[in-house]
Amino acid sequence: MTTKNLQKSIIDRGPYASNEVFRRIANRASHGVGSPWAFVGAVLVIVTWAVTGPLFHYSDTWQLVINTSTTIITFLMVFLIQNTQNRDSHALHLKLDELIRANSTARNRLMGLEKLTDAELSELQTEFEDLAKEKLAARASKPAPPTSGSRGRHQAGASKTSSSTTGARSSRAT
Repeated sequence: MTTKNLQKSIIDRGPYASNEVFRRIANRASHGVGSPWAFVGAVLVIVTWAVTGPLFHYSDTWQLVINTSTTIITFLMVFLIQNTQNRDSHALHLKLDELIRANSTARNRLMGLEKLTDAELSELQTEFEDLAKEKLAARASKPAPPTSGSRGRHQAGASKTSSSTTGARSSRAT
C-alpha cells in the first residue's frame, strides 16, 4: 500500500484511524516478540552485554545501559500485551455470545456478562452454584439403572456428559 493510499484510508476511517494503525503495529509486534527468534535475540543481547562487562570495567554506565533498555522495553510491551489481550478477550466474548444466542435452551440474558457489576456477577455465581448443588442432589437421589453387559467399561448410571463446577450444560450430546 502506498503512502497516499494509506493516508486516504486513514482519512476515510475518521477518528478511529489511529486505533487501526496501533492495532496493526501491536499485532505485528506481538507476533514478532512472541517468536522463538525474538527470545534468541534477547538472550544474545544479554550475553553480549555480559561479555562486554570487563571491557567497560563493569562501570555504572555499563549497568545503566541494560537497566534503561529493559525498563523501556518492558514499559512499551505492557501496552502491546494489553492491546492484544483486550482484542482476544473481545473476540472470545463475541464468539460466546453467538453460541449462547444460537442455542435455544441457553438463557440469552447471559450474553454480555462482562458488562455486569461485580455484585451482579456474584449473584449470578451464587445462582449457578445453587443450580449445580440441585443437579448433584438430583443425580444422587436417582437409583442406578441395572448393569447390562452391553455397557462395556462404563459404570452403571455414569453420565456421558460433563459439567463444570458452575453447573453449566455440557456441549456434548448424551
